[in-house]
Amino acid sequence: MSRKIEISLESYDSQHALAPTDRALLDAAIARLGTGHAPYSGFHVSAAVRTDSGAVYVGTNQENASYPVGICAERVVLSVSNMQSPNEAILEMALVYRDPSGHNRQALAPCGMCRQALREQTYRQKKAIRLIMGTEDGEILATDNADELLPISFTLKP
Repeated sequence: MSRKIEISLESYDSQHALAPTDRALLDAAIARLGTGHAPYSGFHVSAAVRTDSGAVYVGTNQENASYPVGICAERVVLSVSNMQSPNEAILEMALVYRDPSGHNRQALAPCGMCRQALREQTYRQKKAIRLIMGTEDGEILATDNADELLPISFTLKP
């Protein structure tokens, strides 16, 4: 027996092709890009979320000399949102990055730990999270359900 897993993503050539709400959230992430703590890699990531009430929170990556201690922008903003707006669902997340090599035109997806954190969030809130993976000036990929990026996830719940 085999199983085929397919992921469906929307693709946009630029921010101008996005719906206004998606673009506004991506702009919020871009506005904070470069403000994280990334002295070791120089790789900056910024993530913005919008909650049920319309609140927008932004998080940036935070590196540490002891690499496992650092935390990705996605998990920072999930934590901030859950703390600042408890019991509110996160409706969407926009994610952008700046690569020190200057190769910033291809959209980047969350790492495995962040995909799992997004999965846990959707399970907690029983509502999908729209994920917009963008660049400052280039390709943008989006999905209406961040769980699409981790189709076989770890969970202790049935």
